Amino acid sequence: MKTSVLLKRFLPYYKRYWKIMAFDLFCASLTTVCELVFPMVLRYITNQGTAQLTSLTVGVILKIGGIYFALRIVDGLAAFYMAYTGHVMGTCIETDMRQDAFEHLQKLSDSYFNNTKVGQIMSRITSDLFDVTEFAHHCPEEFFIAFLKALISFVVLSRINLALTVIIFGFIPVMVLSCTYFNLKVKKAFRKQRQQIGELNARIEDNLLGNRVVRAFANQNIEIEKFRQDNQAFLKIKRESYLYMAAFQDTIRMFDGLMYVVVIVAGGIFMVKGRIEPGDLVAYTLYVTTLLVTIRRIIEFAEQFQRGMTGIERFVEIMDSQVEILDEPGAKPLDEVKGEICFQQVSFEYPDDHNSVLEHINLTIHPGEKIALVGPSGGGKTTLCNLIPRFYDTTRGGIFIDKKEIKEITLQSLRTNIGIVQQDVYLFSGTVYDNISYGKPEASREEVIQAAKLAGADEFISALKNGYDTYVGERGVKLSGGQKQRISIARVFLKNPAILILDEATSALDNESEHLVSKSLDRLSEGRTTLTIAHRLSTIQNADRILVLSEGKIAEEGSHKELLEKKGIYYQLYQSVQDREMEETGL
Repeated sequence: MKTSVLLKRFLPYYKRYWKIMAFDLFCASLTTVCELVFPMVLRYITNQGTAQLTSLTVGVILKIGGIYFALRIVDGLAAFYMAYTGHVMGTCIETDMRQDAFEHLQKLSDSYFNNTKVGQIMSRITSDLFDVTEFAHHCPEEFFIAFLKALISFVVLSRINLALTVIIFGFIPVMVLSCTYFNLKVKKAFRKQRQQIGELNARIEDNLLGNRVVRAFANQNIEIEKFRQDNQAFLKIKRESYLYMAAFQDTIRMFDGLMYVVVIVAGGIFMVKGRIEPGDLVAYTLYVTTLLVTIRRIIEFAEQFQRGMTGIERFVEIMDSQVEILDEPGAKPLDEVKGEICFQQVSFEYPDDHNSVLEHINLTIHPGEKIALVGPSGGGKTTLCNLIPRFYDTTRGGIFIDKKEIKEITLQSLRTNIGIVQQDVYLFSGTVYDNISYGKPEASREEVIQAAKLAGADEFISALKNGYDTYVGERGVKLSGGQKQRISIARVFLKNPAILILDEATSALDNESEHLVSKSLDRLSEGRTTLTIAHRLSTIQNADRILVLSEGKIAEEGSHKELLEKKGIYYQLYQSVQDREMEETGL
């Protein structure tokens, strides 16, 4: 992205802190003036000393020293404000940007997360924004100071000797153009560096989350080699960036030396010819030094500038990610839900690969009805359920709840009235109580305990060392699969939704855990419209209706008994399950 575009996107973040920024720039002007007074003081003392030494009394010198000391106190106070409050302002802007990025991520659909590595996302909202603090503070400050110093120096030096000033300032455009080339190279290298950091984060996260699988297959050496390759790639990029930085800084030093040579030679000649006083040459040299230090600082600041711009660019990329699922204009809350669900000519294909999953689905589910979804893998069972809470939007057709099109319902109220129990249970790092209360954050402790009892979880929770205050570990690693599943069911009990989706909730459990969880699910399903996705057909034989999905269509529909009599897809699935169970029992 162009720097101008990125700055345009970044500047609104200063709005909340414009008073701090204005005073910061005022303090910057004070420090600049204080710094530029010193050469004038030295010029006056030198010229008076060489021309009229008697006019330089101790009183005059003490008076000049006192004034300059007062200016240095002002300079110190101003510098303190810039160093402390200015940096705090930069941190506040970084915090605001991180908050905006996190909030935007909450609005993105599954498509974004399916195609973006978590490590890259984490890198963008953490380390990529670290440099924004320095950028937000120093960028306006450094450029403002540079402008003041260049302007004041030019005016003062022109009054001392215009010809020498024109020669010196003539080098500046050439110096800037030469450095700009390397500056662009550095920017490109920093972007590649940020990208590779994201890849490293993704590699580390993938390894840590799958460390049991790695150990189970004894593939530690393979993982080490993968990491070595990514780590070496990062080293290569860092070498490239340092090469351009070295060339960048060397160019600055070459021009510094050249400008000092001009001052020494041309200034010395002008002094010999009487066109410049000794005190003026001293002041001139000090001003040129100040000017060179300022130019060097600005050019060297380009490294920090590019780091900041790279962080802003990667932030903007998140913020520009399209929110595909959002409240439509005029969307209204869903109240007093009965639980009727109606699919009308619903078709769906994934937006990234346009792979067709569902075609012309027509289905009406009555309030409180228990529907089971079965069929071959890839038939569209989970996708059909994911369309109801609008994790994805239909490609064609519409879905209605209580005769209201779900796109005309606010997402908050829609999802509040839908409970989901999945095969892969996710528990947050925290206590058992924290994870159950997630279903209804404002619930009382009594309500949480009652939900756990309904889910059949109270007994094992009470037996834990700290009961409901037991820490479950990251992703609930301290609990068994059945325990985690019952906690997730308690979470839904607490939520008390009118519509329930059970996505293979018992398929990964052993027989004993499956029996306990199934009893909890039966209680949870009472009085709710329930859609159950199941591979174990024994768990859905009592469903009011069974839908067989195959190749994105409803191939068969009916009760368990009716579908067996048809001897179609369901019959074949049932027979294959029966045969597998017989093999497992050795019959």
